[in-house]
Amino acid sequence: MGKLDGKTALITGASRGIGQITAELFAAEGAKVVVAARTLNEGDHMLEGSLSRTVANIKDAGGEATGVAADISLEPECQMLAEKAKAAYGKIDILINNAALNYYLPFIDYPTNRWVRCFLINVHAPFILSKAVLPDMVANGGGAIVNISSGSAIGPGRGPYEDQTNRGGTMYGATKAALERMTQGVAQEMSCHGDISVTAVSPSRVVATPGTIHHKLVTGYDDPKGEPPSLMAQAALLLASEPAGKLNGRVTYDQQILKEFGWIENAVGRGVDTDGSGYSKV
Repeated sequence: MGKLDGKTALITGASRGIGQITAELFAAEGAKVVVAARTLNEGDHMLEGSLSRTVANIKDAGGEATGVAADISLEPECQMLAEKAKAAYGKIDILINNAALNYYLPFIDYPTNRWVRCFLINVHAPFILSKAVLPDMVANGGGAIVNISSGSAIGPGRGPYEDQTNRGGTMYGATKAALERMTQGVAQEMSCHGDISVTAVSPSRVVATPGTIHHKLVTGYDDPKGEPPSLMAQAALLLASEPAGKLNGRVTYDQQILKEFGWIENAVGRGVDTDGSGYSKV
């Protein structure tokens, strides 16, 4: 038996990277998976990966999946996505808010329209989608929302700063810090509604994906400074399948939580041998 038998999961940003690998793992664990992204077919985006490929991989492995192309920066598209997910499989038990957008630009040069669009995708879409699925979870007495955060939420700390390198990460860090605060607020509000968990997880090290390789955050899939997306997928599975009483409101890191629950033996990186964000400590 799989850990997610009989469950339906909605996963955003599932055309490549963490979202794709998470969708494939969830399907292998018995879930019916609705995958969402803007890239429907291979070649529609400059990076490799598409919803069609993710769905095909899942079905080729004997799983069940449906792809929905959606621009979740728009509220009607978020609502459409939730409605199509429910139409496909009847209910949504698990929501993985994985889709994210960033432009590595200095704050002083950041175009307002890009700043706003990033907040729409990174913060507002998780809010809208969570509101769309929570009534089902309340009615069913259980469910899980897993928000994918980032080490960028930690920030540079208080100055003065010896390292004055401008990496252009202010916007992305701000959205992920907001997502972590939202995670714990929603978790507390939903704690009276049964076995519903709301959590957030970040990579302990930079995940090697087409996106991080493109932005030169890692040199390739075998970069020793990075980690494979399978670790984030496993952490999402853990957070989506363990009882809410064990982890509701947790803001954590993939290797940290996997080691804590005995899913892996050795762990390194954020949350393990370096500090995590303030929200991960409370």
